[in-house]
Amino acid sequence: MGPLDGGTSTKPHIHASHPALIARLKRADGHLRAVIAMIEDGKPCLQIAQQMQAVEKAITNAKRALIHDHMDQCLGAEDPAADLSELRMIARYL
Repeated sequence: MGPLDGGTSTKPHIHASHPALIARLKRADGHLRAVIAMIEDGKPCLQIAQQMQAVEKAITNAKRALIHDHMDQCLGAEDPAADLSELRMIARYL
């Protein structure tokens, strides 16, 4: 099993972009918590839906950034056939 199919690696897989990605996701997490509070407080559905859309977009953009970074940093010319297979697997999440 490899990193894309749920397996574990013996070494950490960290990119220079990961701290910024973590910060993005923490902001999205805070925003989601605020949406939950809006629901608990009985805020209007339109406002809640708008904020949920913003959370969804933030997470989608973070996922896209992660995948693009992976494509830039992890796919090389060492094994083109393996790279193509991995690209096809990760592209499913775009």
